Amino acid sequence: MITLNDIVRRYGPAYRAQYADRMLPSHRAAMAALEACRTEALGGHVYTCPTCATTRYSYHSCKNRHCPTCQQDSVQSWLARQQDLLLPVPYFLVTFTLPPALRDVARTHQRQLYQLLFRASAAALQQLAHDPRFLGGQIGLLGVLQTWTRDLRFHPHVHYLVPAIGVASDGTVCRPRNPAFLVPIKALASLFRAKLRAALRQTDLYAQIAPETWRQAWVVDCRAVGSGASALKYLAPYIFRVALSNNRIVSLRDDRVTFRYRDGKTKQICSCTLPVLTFMSRFLQHILPKGFVKVRYYGLFSRRQRRLLIQLRQRLLVATPSPEAPATVAPNTPVPTTAVAMCCPVCGQPMQAVVLRPVRSRGPPAVPQGGTNRQQ
Repeated sequence: MITLNDIVRRYGPAYRAQYADRMLPSHRAAMAALEACRTEALGGHVYTCPTCATTRYSYHSCKNRHCPTCQQDSVQSWLARQQDLLLPVPYFLVTFTLPPALRDVARTHQRQLYQLLFRASAAALQQLAHDPRFLGGQIGLLGVLQTWTRDLRFHPHVHYLVPAIGVASDGTVCRPRNPAFLVPIKALASLFRAKLRAALRQTDLYAQIAPETWRQAWVVDCRAVGSGASALKYLAPYIFRVALSNNRIVSLRDDRVTFRYRDGKTKQICSCTLPVLTFMSRFLQHILPKGFVKVRYYGLFSRRQRRLLIQLRQRLLVATPSPEAPATVAPNTPVPTTAVAMCCPVCGQPMQAVVLRPVRSRGPPAVPQGGTNRQQ
């Protein structure tokens, strides 16, 4: 099976040669990690069977958050750490989408635009929820940034997981009058647009945005997603999913990559074939800036409000005759790790392991063709 790592190893030099002057540092770092993942470059272990002399190599993973090979076992570990966010109330998934007119600016100023997208959307949702006509109190928000469509196009948006409950300034617990309704979507979209416009006015980027952008309708979606445990399960894949998983890559032929995706409207499985360098460019545009936090907590879910959140959960559990199961994953569940011991696949006997150190070049730097390597 062809993997994204294989493609980057094979075509990485050609991609760097063509786009060297336009590559971001985060793109270079991600490509280097993908190329080295599970190769001798990162070291690992060699297992030898003392009975039948069978040898097996196990190389270390790069652990890069954009590597599809390294994000398979992270969901359960994350779910185990989110138990404080479980409340016995309905949850909503609210999605804010950056309009097309802002995407070119976001692509070239990722850190700045993504920060403003988070701030404006969270502030708009919290402000509307505080309105006594709707909820009338402080709510909790768990936000996750996602930048891609199923066919790898650039489409920045933020998903917020929101419990249908709030706390007023006097400590009163607030619930929506209609359990199927959180806040009015059109009003939320208009408020989001106004807040993002005000934030961009304070930057040099505002002049790059067409004036009609602020007169168009913006897209915000809100839908019920059930209980807290099921809502976290629903959101967890968004957190650890990368733009393209290896099992979606169909083939690599004649320097063209074919991958499959599900059409959002028809729900049918489709395929997309791209020149390999175009394919790599589409994938790399979803690499986040170094250190950028794509999962954020606001309101009742923020760190400084966790004590209040725990008190609220206790009050709700006492008042609820049949509370929701507190967790799908126990908080103290150990995270699966790669076992050091390995049994021989041929004879079944325990194998002996020897550590392989990462491979690092000790030679002199490469000399350009026609030049000399002269020591000073």
